[in-house]
Amino acid sequence: MIFPDATLGMIGGGQLGRMFTIAARSMGYRVIILDPDPHSPAGRIADQHIQADFYDHAALDMLGDSCVAITVEFENLPVESLSRLKRHCPVHPAPEVLAMAQNRLQEKNFLDEHEFPTVAFYPVQTVDELEEAVAELAAPGILKIAAPRYPGHGRHAVASLEEAVEAFREMEEQPCILEERLYVEKRLSVILARSIDGEIAVYPVVENRYRKGILDLSLAPADISTTTADSAIELACDLADELEYCGVLSIEFFLTGEGELLINTITPRPHNSGHYTVDACVTSQFEQQVRMMCGLPPGDTQLLSSVVMTNLLGDLWSDGDPNWEAVFDEPQAKLHLYGKQEPRPGRKMGHINCLAEDTEGALVIAESIRKALTP
Repeated sequence: MIFPDATLGMIGGGQLGRMFTIAARSMGYRVIILDPDPHSPAGRIADQHIQADFYDHAALDMLGDSCVAITVEFENLPVESLSRLKRHCPVHPAPEVLAMAQNRLQEKNFLDEHEFPTVAFYPVQTVDELEEAVAELAAPGILKIAAPRYPGHGRHAVASLEEAVEAFREMEEQPCILEERLYVEKRLSVILARSIDGEIAVYPVVENRYRKGILDLSLAPADISTTTADSAIELACDLADELEYCGVLSIEFFLTGEGELLINTITPRPHNSGHYTVDACVTSQFEQQVRMMCGLPPGDTQLLSSVVMTNLLGDLWSDGDPNWEAVFDEPQAKLHLYGKQEPRPGRKMGHINCLAEDTEGALVIAESIRKALTP
């Protein structure tokens, strides 16, 4: 076990790294961030910020020599850099898991090989393969780049072969997957923490609502049957065990109109849909991240209050600073800003957790605040 006053490393310095740093420092650990951004939100509050590229060998060696354990902020990091860090100290989660999560086809193949439920999918590398896939699917689909640069990037809804070919060429004929397009009743996520010894702590199932492909609201607990919640949690735990995972893991599910659960994506890190845990649970997902990389047992995941998390995007700043008075006038609302200097449309600048006796009440608070935020 690694105890307080030790130095922990984080590669990546955005908002997730910032919230990790807050949790780690409050627990008594020192934190070093490696990130190329001179204005890194995490780097600004860490004990040390190594401003360097993720491929910089000297910077990686400096981080590795200074830390007793290292974790990651996001999954699209150079696997070879993480492997280099492993020569110095433990890295969680394992680079092999991150490599799989970086490629949609590898991820879907893993799920399929281990008999986890997913949407129907077909690999596509050429126009000929695309034609065969469209014929096999015989239904509207979604064409996705296999290795996107960031979540939500490189995806097109297609309803015909002509649309599919046009989208494929627009994406420069990069390797893709064609997925069946389903009617989805709800989008759910399960966040868990798994220790190196295989001990798992699971948070309540969350319902996620999206707007323009970006997470808008997360509601906990999700309004689903106990049977559905138990099935989602069981699948998530089985998947974590199959991966021999260590760290915080998020699994997103589609709940179809027929009540079927399908795994959509695996995210090997704390997730936006788990930000509610900071204010509404005994242990936040970021404290769990510290615990898992330090070989400590997971903390209690009990939900203390129903909660709705709403994202704050850069669009809110289009006419000036938001009306923060609307947040602070509500005693059950908790504001979290990420310390980013430049608001841009679609950029996540912060979030608000709204607590109440039930999710309906929390949603009313969240919607009321959001309407009042715009000057």
